[in-house]
Amino acid sequence: MSDYANPDVLVSTEWVAEHLSDTQHVRIVESNEDLLLYSTGHVPGAVHIDWVNDLQDDTVRDYIGRDEFARLCSERGIADDTTVVFYGDKNNWWACYAFWTFKLFGHADCRIMNGGRDKWIAEDRSLTKTVPHYPSTDYEPQDPDLSIRAFRDEVLKHMKKGGAMVDVRSPQEYIGELMHIPGYPDEGALRGGHIPGAANVPWSRAAAEDGTFKSREELEAIYLDEQGLDAKEDTIAYCRIGERSSHTWFVLKYLLGFKDVKNYDGSWTEWGNLVGVPIEKGEREDG
Repeated sequence: MSDYANPDVLVSTEWVAEHLSDTQHVRIVESNEDLLLYSTGHVPGAVHIDWVNDLQDDTVRDYIGRDEFARLCSERGIADDTTVVFYGDKNNWWACYAFWTFKLFGHADCRIMNGGRDKWIAEDRSLTKTVPHYPSTDYEPQDPDLSIRAFRDEVLKHMKKGGAMVDVRSPQEYIGELMHIPGYPDEGALRGGHIPGAANVPWSRAAAEDGTFKSREELEAIYLDEQGLDAKEDTIAYCRIGERSSHTWFVLKYLLGFKDVKNYDGSWTEWGNLVGVPIEKGEREDG
């Protein structure tokens, strides 16, 4: 992991195992797509953060506010200076989403357990069904860090000037055959296709067979050599609702050192339904 641009944001399963008892400084957080998975067994001492019920405010289709985020952290025993280590199912897909949300609220020390839940289990490490309870904290929330979040008007301006964009959905979604993940239900865009000019790099290409992130050399071969992205240029990643693109945002920003990369969490459910904005179908016209 030492070759990555910011290797400190990744920890190994061994590191987590060695720090399980350091609950004063480290909080392990499990975040999954399968909302029931935590209850079947989790890393000892890990708390659960549910991306739907804990991080979302569905009355405004946005994230919870500052006060709600502070309450969430306090209830999980997370202080401003706590090292928060995220892990989860499906190659840390949702763990990266939770990581991005914590960074959005300015939490300083966030890390990902490389390989996630599957690697922990594959190594026959212990699991427990015991839900831990930690003393509450006086968490001081920060204003949202909008340097890592793109909104639709910014995306539209970025598209018009030919800025770099990465559509991390499946090829079928990208070309407009599907408006949802293959095998998943249709969840709502009226149009299929992609934002004009966006490259298609499915998020899962960044993961190795064991669920860890591919090496820096392998990632550079995909994003820089194959797709022609430039770590010095402003880049926006998107998917359907911003969760898969959180994984790619993490890869570009922390593992490859992109200077300015944002996650467009409105993503295709917003863009595909907007009136008056263009889309492309099929392969990228300039690709």
